Amino acid sequence: MGMSADQVGRQREFAEDNDLGFPLLSDPKKGILEQFGVKRMGFLPTKRATFVIDTNREVLAVINSETSMNAHADKALEVLRAR
Repeated sequence: MGMSADQVGRQREFAEDNDLGFPLLSDPKKGILEQFGVKRMGFLPTKRATFVIDTNREVLAVINSETSMNAHADKALEVLRAR
């Protein structure tokens, strides 16, 4: 799943336009984003982070990169393949 501070309508439009194949959640009040430590002050409302979470709810990895989404995908796949 993905999550951002964008409103529900914008998330829906993004998901439909990009045919992601996974749900996108909206957290406009940033409560969940703050709990995960990705809320920030200023122009950009959140930090880019990927959390790899096992089915038993264990956080296996946290990937941070503001500029490279490929880094997020590559590292997440690496962690999952090592399981």
